[in-house]
Amino acid sequence: MARATSLYVCQSCGAQTRQFFGRCSSCGSWNTLVEQAATPTDNRRRRPVAALAEAAIPAAPRRSEPIAAVGDRPLQRLGSGYGELDRVLGGGLVPGSLVLLGGDPGIGKSTLLLQSAQAMAARHSVLYVSAEESAQQVKLRWRRLAEEQGELAPAGGPGLQLLAETDLELVLQELEALRPAVAVIDSIQALHDGELGSAPGSVAQVRECAAALARIAKRQDTALLLVGHVTKEGMLAGPKVLEHLVDAVLTFEGDRFASHRLLRAVKNRFGATHELGVFEMRGQGLAQVLNPSELFLGSDEPSAGTATIVACEGTRPLVVELQALVSTTSYSSPRRTATGIGTNRLHQILAVLEKHLGLPLSRFDCYLAVAGGLEVEEPAADLGVAAAVVASYRDLTLPPGTVLIGELGLGGQLRPVAQLEQRLQESARLGFRRAVVPKGSGLGRLAAGLDLQLLEAGGVAEALVAALGVNPADDRA
Repeated sequence: MARATSLYVCQSCGAQTRQFFGRCSSCGSWNTLVEQAATPTDNRRRRPVAALAEAAIPAAPRRSEPIAAVGDRPLQRLGSGYGELDRVLGGGLVPGSLVLLGGDPGIGKSTLLLQSAQAMAARHSVLYVSAEESAQQVKLRWRRLAEEQGELAPAGGPGLQLLAETDLELVLQELEALRPAVAVIDSIQALHDGELGSAPGSVAQVRECAAALARIAKRQDTALLLVGHVTKEGMLAGPKVLEHLVDAVLTFEGDRFASHRLLRAVKNRFGATHELGVFEMRGQGLAQVLNPSELFLGSDEPSAGTATIVACEGTRPLVVELQALVSTTSYSSPRRTATGIGTNRLHQILAVLEKHLGLPLSRFDCYLAVAGGLEVEEPAADLGVAAAVVASYRDLTLPPGTVLIGELGLGGQLRPVAQLEQRLQESARLGFRRAVVPKGSGLGRLAAGLDLQLLEAGGVAEALVAALGVNPADDRA
């Protein structure tokens, strides 16, 4: 009998070693080596590689074909029951695809997939595999969501099947017997393959379970939704091969102090990765936010240090309010704090304002926040940030109904931005009357048709004068 030995396996990259180290020698991660029992293979039973090569093995028949001769197959997507989820997926679930959904604990991953499974069950056969909760716990949550939505069962259709199981072999048998159109695995880290000696959630378990589920999903054309855990750094737990194996990786984000949730695509083989889905957590579960601009706008009463921008998440324009506070510092080095916008971007804008407008911002603390907790990464928000900072510094209030759109260059010039037409249309739809944009946009006719006054500017000083009505570089402002 082979003698049992121990191996130390890195939970980040899967590297193996027979001795414990504080740091993995392959990926450099600290405290990721976990001891696992292993049984060495009897080498006497192995055939040498050279012997296999010399063996008379008949050549396999040719299976390749010219790419032009490959038959076309129409791509028919399955609606998830939620337009926001379909938007992020690229139009719906693709049969035979694997989708990995990750997010912080308690953010609403299981709630979203249970509601989506219930909606899809009216048209397709759906299997919900709960590996973390018992069947009674899932039934209680399903009943609470269904009662508050006024619907306890789908109106006809195959219905929703529930399986509370952690054994991978039993899950595969159920998938083979039921052959559902959609299957939900909650979660992949809780499944366990009995043929492996490692604990559930380890690198080997997650890799083998995901590979087995992928094989049966591709063979049966079952759309598979996997729930994944995240680490304390916010990254998806498990080996990196898990993200390479699946067809789409979605992240569910949100502030625990706010009710809205944001769904983004990190990877998508069947659609774009820049779309954004917005949900709101309510008493009846997660509800779609069809007009997210109202969620990120502040009150109608203008105040000093606020500006309104139009940010684009994929093809969706969002009208967002920026808030800035500039105050005299009591330290030798002023503080710079930004929420929702990169701190380095704020430093760059402050340097441009000090250089080209002569404002002594290096002697003041500056705080910047995006209303609603949204993360704005695109440079089209630069002009709004500059206007909010200058308005707070001069204690000025921007005229109501004004939006600012433009990228700020290091020379103080305004650079054009993409999707300007969609941004202006969203501004006009929400009742804004003035828009400050980079010069040369050529959208005067469109602005006239939208009843929107277009103020074009070539530099930051000209843009701020048009927005504030006064020269910010003037001490009497």
